Order: sequence, then C-alpha cells, then structure tokens
Amino acid sequence: MSFSFTVTHKAANSPARAGLLHTPHGTVETPVFMPVGTQATVKTMTPEEVRDVGGRLILGNTYHLYLRPGSDLVRELGGLHRMMNWSGPILTDSGGFQVFSLSPLRKVTDEGVTFRSHIDGSTHFLSPEKAMAVQVDLGSDIAMALDECVPYPCTYEDALDAVSRTTRWAQRCKSSPRHDEQAVFGILQGSMYPELRRKSAVELVDMDFPGYAIGGLSVGEPKELMYEMLDYTVPLLPEEKPRYLMGVGSPDCLVEGVMRGIDMFDCVLPTRIARNGTVFTRRGKLVVRNAACTKDPAPLDPDCDCYTCRNYSRAYIRHLIKAGEVLGIRLTTIHNLHFILRLMQELRQAIRQGNLMEYGNGFLETYMLGVG
Repeated sequence: MSFSFTVTHKAANSPARAGLLHTPHGTVETPVFMPVGTQATVKTMTPEEVRDVGGRLILGNTYHLYLRPGSDLVRELGGLHRMMNWSGPILTDSGGFQVFSLSPLRKVTDEGVTFRSHIDGSTHFLSPEKAMAVQVDLGSDIAMALDECVPYPCTYEDALDAVSRTTRWAQRCKSSPRHDEQAVFGILQGSMYPELRRKSAVELVDMDFPGYAIGGLSVGEPKELMYEMLDYTVPLLPEEKPRYLMGVGSPDCLVEGVMRGIDMFDCVLPTRIARNGTVFTRRGKLVVRNAACTKDPAPLDPDCDCYTCRNYSRAYIRHLIKAGEVLGIRLTTIHNLHFILRLMQELRQAIRQGNLMEYGNGFLETYMLGVG
C-alpha cells in the first residue's frame, strides 16, 4: 500500500477533522499522537506494550540512529521495523532539530550542517541528501525533509534565512532517491513572524509534498503565541494533506491543536516526565514523587483504566520511584502514554459525533483545575 490521506469527518465549528493515514505498514486514524522511539525504542516499553496502550504510529530519530548504531547497520538488520519488532508505521524526523539543539559545535551552509556528535565529539556532515539516505536505510514509512530550526526568540533576518534555506533543502530532499512507498513531508518554518510563515507555506505547498509539518513551534514561546501561529498557518495548508505539529505533547496543547486542524503530533514529554515521577490526570499533572502520595492508596488517576491504574496505587509507585526501581518508571510511562492515546481517541470520537468544541472545552476546564 502506498501513502495516502483521507479526511472522513469535519468538525462543524472548527478546522478540526478526523481522517485515515494510509501507509505501507497499515492505516492510522487521525488525529494521532506518535510516541517517540528516539533510539529505536519507546523508553522502558516493549513494542507490544506500546500497541496495547493504543500506539499505532511511532517516531524514530534520524540523528540518534545515524550516530548509534549507524543507519547502515539498521539497514543490514532489515530496517527499523524488523530490528525493533514493530509492525506498524514509522515516521522518522530529519535529524535537523537535534543537530541544532544537541551539537555543541556546528557550522551551517547552504550545502548542509557540519556538527560534532554529542556522544564522542566526532565530526559529521548532514546534507539534505544525507538526511534522506539515512532515512532510506532506516526504512520509515514517512521521512521528513531536512530543515533549519531557529531558536525562540530570533531576529526577523535569522528567521528569513532559515525559511529560505529550508525551502532550498526541501527541494533537494524531494529530488533525492528514496523507496517508492516512502512519503516525504516538508517542514514549515518562520518562527513567530506571520509573513514568514506564509512565505514558507507558499513555497513548500508549491512543491506538492504528500504532507506538511509545522516546525519551529513549542520551542519556548508562550502557548498563546503558538496557538496564534497555528490559527494563521493551518489555513495556508492544503485541506487534503495531513498537517503535523512537531514536538507538542501536553494534553492541553493536543486539544488546542486538534481544534485548530492538526492531524499529527509527537513529543517526548509524556515519557520524559514519567521517568521523573510525574503523570497526567484528568485534573492536571500529579507529581507522584511528592510526599503527599506516601500513603495514598488511590490509583494515579481514578478516571483511568490503564494497566497501571487498574493494579497499583500512588503509594506503591512512589515507593518504587524513590527506591530507584525500574518498574516505577515503567508504570508511569504506561499510564502517561495510555492517557495521551486515550485522549486522542476521544478527540476523534468527538469529531465524528459533532461535539468536539463541547468535549474539548470541557476537558480543558477540568484539566486546568489541577490535582487537589
């Protein structure tokens, strides 16, 4: 099966929609959240557990897998799907964000980026063609074009340079060899400048990518500013193509993003805060490490039916985390991913039933109350 996207339902009073993302490794319902498998694993979980909590599409990281174990080895082992025993679709990012955020020393030119590995300091060069070749080795269903992501805040001139370079790189990525069934998404940049967002959208849409990602948001700006940029940017993108908001994973931002017409999300947040002893609940975040949970027999979230909440108490999980037991962070990770993936399921259902705004506003009102 080659890549395609079908919109099946549209919300009545917002740009939100539900759809089907068809890939060589299966069909995924949208809006969808992608658990992040940075090193070819969703941290602390087996692929079977990821699927059990509702995961259908996961993200692999080009930068990390290129450095370790090496994309050539992944290819020799049959690609990411076979190596990590994941039968569902995989999206791989281009590696650009990690180069710009993790590399202690880098030099950017129109040809590409020369950078030092954060692992051993070795020097590497990532061009648009190299980014695509690595993703071909990884064998992902969806590959991302190499882009230049600027920090927040940044000057107009820096943002303009990044948009222009991202456009040139996108064209080179689109022209690079790849698997016949591997889709390539373009990535919009433009920082917080609406006119640059428009410029990026116009140039990339003209290239007719099968999907478009909105990059350069959730990089430290206020959430209200991110929503403002989404309100401006989403209408610039083709209705028949999937829209992917990169690096967003908090429950409130997911709801706000879906109501603004976003189809795909990814973020390390749910698994990262789980390893720090924090979990999502319907009434906001709960820090299980806190002393208040020492004798608490309640589940992490009384409204949750995940494996963790069905079987274990806050007190027990706090004990595990304080004792440094791996089971503790496995249980919090299972809960957080289940929570986020269940939320996406409920958002899809609300779109289909025609009550998205009522559901979304109700969720946000309760979530913002906080854990008492």
